[in-house]
Amino acid sequence: MSAVRGSAERRPTEDLARDELIGRDSVEPAAVLSGSEAARTRLLSRRGEPLFYANWDNVLFIHYETEPDELQRCIPYPLDLYDGRAFVSLVAFTMRGMRPRFGGSLGALLFKPIATHHFLNVRTYVRDKGEAAIYFMREWLSNRMAALLGPRSFGLPYQFGKIEYRNDFEQAWSGRVETSGGAFSYCARLTTNEFGNSAAGSLDEFLLERYTAFTRSETHRRFFRIWHEPWQQVAAKVEIVTDDLIRATESWWRDAGYVGANYSPGVNVWMGWPHKIHDVHESTL
Repeated sequence: MSAVRGSAERRPTEDLARDELIGRDSVEPAAVLSGSEAARTRLLSRRGEPLFYANWDNVLFIHYETEPDELQRCIPYPLDLYDGRAFVSLVAFTMRGMRPRFGGSLGALLFKPIATHHFLNVRTYVRDKGEAAIYFMREWLSNRMAALLGPRSFGLPYQFGKIEYRNDFEQAWSGRVETSGGAFSYCARLTTNEFGNSAAGSLDEFLLERYTAFTRSETHRRFFRIWHEPWQQVAAKVEIVTDDLIRATESWWRDAGYVGANYSPGVNVWMGWPHKIHDVHESTL
């Protein structure tokens, strides 16, 4: 069941070119591997990957459509459009058990102070040098220590926020994020209990199945990759109760329209190292 209105078949896109991928990684042709399988191959093509393991639990994606030109002015990478349409998604979830791939139980113990916390991400969809990715416009999380580390290591726009998520899957669930700049809160419920993968070429797949993130902090541009099994997801209905925190972020929000939501119980994730982007087309970013 499609969770987002207008999930028509997407026009074919070009396969990822072998010699144009960031870092010029080796990757199997997209026609052979699924998105998740190709992402796993890309991630492991670099020595030393992945860096972390984690669980992303109770994930709610809230999707908005907005005017492409206005959104592009806020984003330092080329937008990835779906049939000419631009989207921004708010993603609320809880990360649990983040730990380094190396170090065993000692590494997990050292990471315990930042292993588990709530997130609210504001992300959009970009494509550069043939690779589809996400770009984080804003991120709030409930762990002060992690909020300090993310910008320095990955170039992520972390900010601390007081976050509370309440999940009652037989009825409904809610979330609230509070900062000095405002609040964002919502109520949500499932439309069905029939979970499944997003249909190939659908808008759901375009919005959910993303395995690379581009970041920019001052003049430093980085990317990192992740891998997980395809999202087991279902449509959700969301009521936004308070939105002044998001409204204060960027001008794109003025003309944004809600188009739908997806919920997933979660995935086990491999998270890659941050890598610098070396781009000869500097003027385009």
